[in-house]
Amino acid sequence: MSIDKVAKIAGVSKATVSRVLNNQHIVKPATREKVLTAIQQCNYQPNLLARQLRTSRSRMLLVLVSNITNPFCSLVVRGIEEESERHGYHILLCNSESNPTRESAYLSLLSGKVVDGVITMDAISCLPGLTDMIGDFPWVQCGEGDTDFRASSVTIDNAQAAIAGVYHLAAKGRQRIALINSDMRYLYSQQREQGYRKALTELGHNYCRVEYIEELDYTGGAKAMQKILQDDQRPDAIFAISDVIAGGAMSVLHQQGLRIPDDIAVIGFDGIPFGGVTVPPLTTIIQPMHQFGVRSVQLLLRKIKDPQLDDCHEVLEWKLLERGSA
Repeated sequence: MSIDKVAKIAGVSKATVSRVLNNQHIVKPATREKVLTAIQQCNYQPNLLARQLRTSRSRMLLVLVSNITNPFCSLVVRGIEEESERHGYHILLCNSESNPTRESAYLSLLSGKVVDGVITMDAISCLPGLTDMIGDFPWVQCGEGDTDFRASSVTIDNAQAAIAGVYHLAAKGRQRIALINSDMRYLYSQQREQGYRKALTELGHNYCRVEYIEELDYTGGAKAMQKILQDDQRPDAIFAISDVIAGGAMSVLHQQGLRIPDDIAVIGFDGIPFGGVTVPPLTTIIQPMHQFGVRSVQLLLRKIKDPQLDDCHEVLEWKLLERGSA
C-alpha cells in the first residue's frame, strides 16, 4: 500500500492521509472515515491499523524476554502468544538480555502507542529501572513476583518448591546435597537457594555446598559439576535450579563414570521436555510454564481495559515429577 493509492481511493490529499495515519485531530470525522475505509480496501492490516486509529489501541503487546534461547522462556512465550491471539492481540517479542539500553528502545513504543502494554521476564534487580521507564502503562512481570513494585505478577512459591526437592532427595537417603545455582539477580534464584538452605537446616544436614554459574545453560551446569567433583568430600546428590543446568551436570557425571542415581542423584527444576529424554530421565519440579504465559496476558488485558484496577499477584501451583535420576 502507498499513501498515493489511499489518497486516490479516499478522494483526499496525501497530507490528509498522513494526518489520519498520525492520528491528528484536525481531520474532520467524515474525512477520517473515508481514509479508514480506503485503508481497509487496500487490505493494509485492516483489523489492526483501522481499529488502532479509531480506538487509540494498537492490539499489540510488548514482551521483554531475558533469554529466548532458554527453553523455559520459549514455552512461556508460547502461552503468551496463544492467549494474545485468542483475544485478538499480537505480540512484539524482544530478546532483551536484561540490557537497559535495548529495553529502553523497545519500551519507547509504549509512549508512542505502538503497543498497549508490556509483559517482562526480567531479573528482580532490573525492576527499579523498568518502573521508571514503564511508568503508569499496563505491566505484568512474569516468573518474578514482588509486591514492592508497581506491576502485576505471575510466579510460583520457589522456596517451597526447593524445600520439597531437598526433602525428596533426603527421603532417598541422600546426606550430602549440593546446589548448582545461577544468576542471583533473579528473585527465583534467591528463593530457591533460601529453600535449599532452610530444608538442610530442618533436616539437620551439616553438608551444604553451593556452586554458582554465570550463564544459565548446559555448559554452565557442566562446569559447575566439574568444580564440585574436585571437592575432597563428594556430594551424593545434586539439586540444579534448572533442567538445562541439570543436563549439563549429568553429562559430566557420565563422562566421569559415575552412575545416576546410584553414585549421585540429580534433580532439576522447570519441567521442560528435555528432562524426559536424558539418561536416566530427570526428576524435576514442574513449573506451569504455559499457564504463566496465559495468566500474564489475562492480567495485562484486565489492566489495559481498566487502568484503575489494583495490581494482582498470582502464585500458581507446581509439582514434583519423580523419574529415574532421583
